[in-house]
Amino acid sequence: MLKEILVIDDNPDIRFLICNILEEQNFKIRSAANYDQAVLEINKRLPDLAIVDIKLDKPDKDGIDLLKLINKKNKITPVIMISGHATVQIAIEAIKLGAYEFIEKPFSKEKILNYVNRGLESSSLRKEKDIIENKLFHSFDLIGKSSAMLKVKKIIDKLSTSESRVLITGPTGSGKELVARKIHKNSLRSKEPFVIINAALLKEKTYEKELFGEELEDGNISFGALERANKGTLLIDEVSEIPYETQVNVLRVLIDQKFKRVNGSNDINVNIRLISSSSKSLNEMVENKKFREDLYHRLNVMPIDLVSLSSRSEDIPLLIKYFITKLSEMNGVQEPNIDIKNDNFYTYNWPGNVRELRNLIERITILSSNESKEKINSLINDILNPYSKINDNKNLLERSFQSPLKEARESFEKEYLTTQLKKHHGNISKTADFIGMERSALHRKLKTLGVKGIN
Repeated sequence: MLKEILVIDDNPDIRFLICNILEEQNFKIRSAANYDQAVLEINKRLPDLAIVDIKLDKPDKDGIDLLKLINKKNKITPVIMISGHATVQIAIEAIKLGAYEFIEKPFSKEKILNYVNRGLESSSLRKEKDIIENKLFHSFDLIGKSSAMLKVKKIIDKLSTSESRVLITGPTGSGKELVARKIHKNSLRSKEPFVIINAALLKEKTYEKELFGEELEDGNISFGALERANKGTLLIDEVSEIPYETQVNVLRVLIDQKFKRVNGSNDINVNIRLISSSSKSLNEMVENKKFREDLYHRLNVMPIDLVSLSSRSEDIPLLIKYFITKLSEMNGVQEPNIDIKNDNFYTYNWPGNVRELRNLIERITILSSNESKEKINSLINDILNPYSKINDNKNLLERSFQSPLKEARESFEKEYLTTQLKKHHGNISKTADFIGMERSALHRKLKTLGVKGIN
């Protein structure tokens, strides 16, 4: 799509010259000859970039007022101010108010094109950055009031002024990357880069190039994650997948804060905060000689352990409400009438954890936003309660027949009480009332059966 530029100047010769230069470069051009025309054009549709003369036809209104109007509508839209009579003070004021650049008349064709192209490129990068940050930081948050989630939030708050390395562990889909992003956003490095490298997705023999960069034969440099994250935060996702032989080089960076690029001879100094995450137990990998113990201790300065969604079922209704609102807004559709009391939300095991729940709500939001609560419930039941649950119950029954009566009874009681607790969001009192049992007796029974992690 052609980029649209709005040219505002009360001098017809200057206006014609600028429009002509830009049209030759295949830009789409709109123009305004005075202040009132300019306001009409701005209100009609914001351009991709505006070129505005400071001095216009009105004594009480000028290009600075138009700059303020454009910025009020969208601060990302670059505005190039031009003038043949402006003072240094006016130029400084324009820049302070958000002008991308200031050009004095007369100007060359090369200068105006250079500023226009740079302005459009800068705007494009800012738009991309805002989109990404909106998706990652605004649209999704850490939701939950369970003891497990409150503990995580408390740790994140304490880490806001810390430079400590963090190791985030938890099952797939539990929100490890989101936690890392929140730590970065709350830190003193929040204005600096946040770089992610997923060790599980890297090809064999590319780990060092991806981490440390490479000096190529033609003299060019391929920058690695460490340099791109300089002064900011680097998240090594699934750090357990880094080959054993590469781990020692990562350790050296943590000790010395410097490294050499692949095929390079000079030391590169870096200042980064390292956050690592893993869905595997690094402790077990250390015991099995698959992960360096010295590196593990360097990474595990501040551990954060995320539990599975099924272990904090009381957070499920909060998450559902949150995702309904956010995903409906993102997709521009009406909020679906989802019954958050549907038992399947609380009895399903959620192997994909919060990510799986989010995907389910997004699916319903897009496909069934206008459907009745009954139809949506039916869809949820079909997705969450098909054959897997039947097979689980069947397997439980088969195991019961192969066990002594006492073991079979205990197995059934454990399954039954776990399911009821999930249905009642971990509330002991409500569960006891429903099953017809004293609260204290239920506590003793749960302890005897070893039922944990519901809260």
